[in-house]
Amino acid sequence: MPDETTMTGEATMTGVVLTAFGGPEVLVVRHDLPVPHPARAQVRVRVVAAALNNTDVWTREGAYGTADDPDARAGWLGPIAFPRIQGGDVAGVVEAVGPGVVDGLVGRRVLVDPARYADSGPDAAIVAVMGSEYDGGFAEYVVVDVDRVHDVTDSPLDDEQLACLPIASGTAMGMLERGGVLAGETVVVTGASGGVGLAAVGLAAARGARVTAVTEHAKAALVESAGAMTTLDRSGPAHDVVTAVHATHPDGVDAVIDVVGGDQLARLIDVLRPGGRAVVAGAVAGAVPAIDLRRLYLHNRKLIGSTMHTPAHFAKLVEHARAGDVRPRVAARFPLSSIVEAQARFLRREHVGKIVVVPDDRR
Repeated sequence: MPDETTMTGEATMTGVVLTAFGGPEVLVVRHDLPVPHPARAQVRVRVVAAALNNTDVWTREGAYGTADDPDARAGWLGPIAFPRIQGGDVAGVVEAVGPGVVDGLVGRRVLVDPARYADSGPDAAIVAVMGSEYDGGFAEYVVVDVDRVHDVTDSPLDDEQLACLPIASGTAMGMLERGGVLAGETVVVTGASGGVGLAAVGLAAARGARVTAVTEHAKAALVESAGAMTTLDRSGPAHDVVTAVHATHPDGVDAVIDVVGGDQLARLIDVLRPGGRAVVAGAVAGAVPAIDLRRLYLHNRKLIGSTMHTPAHFAKLVEHARAGDVRPRVAARFPLSSIVEAQARFLRREHVGKIVVVPDDRR
């Protein structure tokens, strides 16, 4: 709302402010936040759609712990400076540019890479995440580094679909790339109805892999529509899932893409062919499983940890967005001011795909 001003004449906007670690009550909707100004090599993006992630909830709860104290309240990379505007998934339009940025970007539809990196290399490590270490997209406007915006003006995806991509699909792309998943390989994806899992199904299928997805029976049809050739019911204990994978793929699989963790991951290692890879990017079923190391080294299998993406991974994701050969599923949408209701819906885990929020005036 650039025409709304404070008594000093400063333009203001609506945004959701995280005021402390805690429950939903620490999220405050404000209508008097100053519209941010882009500094050198930055742009201001008018947010058209933003999506929810586990990271939003875990950051709000301070659930990441620290190396010294796993139970300490902390953000993904440690302390959080409050107040903070969350939201790492942003699709929008460049509205203004800072010094040193060409004006040709103004008016372009963009997808925002939510990471800042240690250096300018294609494989650089992430050192900060939008919505955690700096303000994100749960607001009408956000300022980001110009190197982190990607022009997707001609993408056939709509704005809400684009907003589904950055963190979930970026994480999935990182898992597939680090796991070296190739066309023609057989891949098992766990947690396949969630944001990262569903993205992994679609991205793996887009590169020509044969995907077996572990999900709930009630969600199987939607997961198959995303690209899974086979679905397996996850409702039983871990050993039932592993038994089902063995029965479906008696000769083993090339890779496991896992966002669940726990004992199931420990057992899934044994469904890998010799030289197979298990890539993990989550631990909702347990962070400290008992793994029989003999199942790894006796068969030259690999266990790979994967967090989000690199600049090169995100660039590949943008290629998919421009081509439209992946179609993120929008499970539900809420106005920005209903962020608490949106997170409550998210935490019920009844949806398949992503939940998005849009500025209230777009409703």
